[in-house]
Amino acid sequence: MGEYILPTVDLLQKELLLFASMCFILGAIDDVIFDLVWMTHSIKRKLFIYTRHNRVVVDQLPRSDDDKPLAIFVPAWREAAVIGAMLRRCIDQWSNRNYRIYVGCYPNDGQTIAAVAAAAKDASHIRMVICDHAGPTSKADCLNRLWRALCQDENLEAISYKAVILQDAEDLVHSNALDLFAYLIDRASLVQIPVIPRRAARSIWVAGHYGDEFAEMHGKQMVLREALGVSMPSAGVGCAFRRDELRQLSTVTQGKPFDATSLTEDYEIGLQLTQGRARGIFARLKDRQGQWVATQEFFPENLDDAIRQKSRWMMGIALSGWDRLGWQRCWRENWMRYRDRKASFAALVLAVAYFVMILTGFLYGLELSGLYQPRPISDLLKTMLIINGSFLTWRLILKGYFVFSLYGLREAFLSVPRTVIANIINIMAARRALFQYLKSLAGVAPKWEKTAHFHPQAADVRQLKTTGTVANHE
Repeated sequence: MGEYILPTVDLLQKELLLFASMCFILGAIDDVIFDLVWMTHSIKRKLFIYTRHNRVVVDQLPRSDDDKPLAIFVPAWREAAVIGAMLRRCIDQWSNRNYRIYVGCYPNDGQTIAAVAAAAKDASHIRMVICDHAGPTSKADCLNRLWRALCQDENLEAISYKAVILQDAEDLVHSNALDLFAYLIDRASLVQIPVIPRRAARSIWVAGHYGDEFAEMHGKQMVLREALGVSMPSAGVGCAFRRDELRQLSTVTQGKPFDATSLTEDYEIGLQLTQGRARGIFARLKDRQGQWVATQEFFPENLDDAIRQKSRWMMGIALSGWDRLGWQRCWRENWMRYRDRKASFAALVLAVAYFVMILTGFLYGLELSGLYQPRPISDLLKTMLIINGSFLTWRLILKGYFVFSLYGLREAFLSVPRTVIANIINIMAARRALFQYLKSLAGVAPKWEKTAHFHPQAADVRQLKTTGTVANHE
């Protein structure tokens, strides 16, 4: 029987290797084209714009002619550990701004209510809103309750808000963020500022891989999306929506601009508000100290939480997002949507590749022991492996560049081995998302799973590069 099993394993290894190699090459070609377009755009700006005009810092922006207040929405389910510090920080650094923070709490979450009430004491800028039913619900459901509260306040107080800004309960928000939003929202339907993941000193691998991904995503991908003039997804935090655009959307959604049935309502509403002739702005500006005007937050530091979060993203964007949002007639728009949706398939191909590596190791062990002689790899397959190796090297170098620009040399080197961790998380998340999607096709509504927020003590926080990158707001 062994004389049939080992040749079959050998054949399977070669066929799967060929399949994975071909898929990687096709995906890498798309990535390289994207990289080259981004490089062309960046070089063009450096040669023809920044040689004639100095880079503007946020402190140099003029005040907006429209002095309407800004509304900040903060959904809060079981956020007692972090919400108080976040609100007090905002109050301290925005003393002269015209804004109100709407915090959505649930009647069965007394600890969060108490924390918000303590922070709101003697603070007129904070408005706590209790949801109509017990939690947890989806984030979009809580945001819709905050939207109703805002509309009620506008009617009672005869005021009109200029924009709605989304933040999470643990966010570290830049002190100039409101100035930036107030100025740019006059010119766009959506303004998104960078999101910069931070991590506790102990969270090198799982939490660290978020920094690698967002450094490249918000250093390259979002920049090019804006340059191509396509619709722009919001990140769910550090984003401002123009008030009148949300009102128009709510008129066709029964007063609920945020879709409570979506797992990624932030992604979808961003595309809805910035498609067609509407405009989205991805604002990458620094302050006078050379720090990015960005939202910093702590992402999951354990494997289970990271997998749950990533599976929700994959399910909402790549799988059900395909059904819900479809495709457009614009090739640039479809290119970006394809890139958003290929993550799940890429993770499945990665799973095949890792399985092939196991089979290769098994066959090599048999060869060393003299028990079996595997068939040699074809010249075509060798060429494909060399090409893939070159593409992988290019990808790691480019990722390292963005990580270095944001976090420094040490994190850039760590981004290389962290790629393996990211691949494992994405594979497991894709598997989970696929099962959830298949259940949804059978009529089982997908469940919105909240990301657990935390904020390590300042002494336990990995200090980030401070020469022109990330501000330390602690």
